Amino acid sequence: MMKNLIHKPFIKKLLIAIASLVIFVWLMNVVIMPWYVSSPELKVPNVVGMKETDAITSLKANNLDPLVSDTTFDEKFPRGTIIYQRPNADEIVKTGRRIYLFVSGGEPTVSVPSLKGKSLIDARFALERLGLNLGRIDSVASDNPVNMIFDQQYAIGTPLKKGDSVGVSLSIGHSVGSITVPNLIGKSLSEAEIVLADSSLKVGKINYQTSISLLPNTVLDQYPSKGNKANPGDAIDLFVTKAPEPNNQNPNLEN
Repeated sequence: MMKNLIHKPFIKKLLIAIASLVIFVWLMNVVIMPWYVSSPELKVPNVVGMKETDAITSLKANNLDPLVSDTTFDEKFPRGTIIYQRPNADEIVKTGRRIYLFVSGGEPTVSVPSLKGKSLIDARFALERLGLNLGRIDSVASDNPVNMIFDQQYAIGTPLKKGDSVGVSLSIGHSVGSITVPNLIGKSLSEAEIVLADSSLKVGKINYQTSISLLPNTVLDQYPSKGNKANPGDAIDLFVTKAPEPNNQNPNLEN
């Protein structure tokens, strides 16, 4: 009795499986295969080298089913063009056949690495490992350690073609000027301009201060002060006297 209970579900499933197989074979022989055999055939058009949208339009116009399968970097084909198709061009296929398309992603690119904080040797190695080159090196005075890269031409992650160059800014530390700042205190503004020009320097910001004891346009103070070092073309800020306004004159003074 127990054996009959165990085998009944199994026999039922077996009968269902056999019936399904018979129906499938009948459909294949009577419906699917006759339809497939009788379907018109056509030659697959060549879409290699065409733009993706044009290729899809062409295949659909020929009653084929295009499908973009993959994108591959290939410098021989412009970005967005078909570089390979399957089935190949001129193969004979049935109407409605799926055609797999492989699209070019253009020339391969690499992402710019971080170069900040590196030495030139380390930066060159990091770039060359990706197929890039170290470009222009600008030596700039800064508060960063000497011979350390503190800025780069392209931001991290910028896509570049292999063989492109990346420029960097290299710290040379604090700049030490070659010109000694002259003493300008007590000179007139015009004299100070001449002295600065002779030293390859120039007048910077002028701050006027009222004085009743010194002639107008007399230099009271300067920044940087005398004796400091500066570079050619640097500006020196001046504090210069001006005459007091009439209403600020000493009331005890008589005309």
